[in-house]
Amino acid sequence: MSSRRSRSRQSSSARITDDQIVDLVSKLQALLPEARTRGNDRVSASKVLQETCNYIRSLHREVDDLSERLSELLATTDMSSAQAAIIRSLLTQ
Repeated sequence: MSSRRSRSRQSSSARITDDQIVDLVSKLQALLPEARTRGNDRVSASKVLQETCNYIRSLHREVDDLSERLSELLATTDMSSAQAAIIRSLLTQ
């Protein structure tokens, strides 16, 4: 029985508090570009999470698009040219 109580205490002490959730959602909201333009308007946590997921998806699409453009550029570039040297230096940073 005491083992069960100690596990219960450990799990309750490891739980995140409502205040911590509010703080984390607020920090997450501050990272979103849409939130910066909106100002200090209060938005629900679910809306912040939804916007975060949408923003991450858009970043993935942007990375994919840039990767495709880079591949096309590299395919049409003379690899011994100054332009190729610049591209290589950017990729190694």
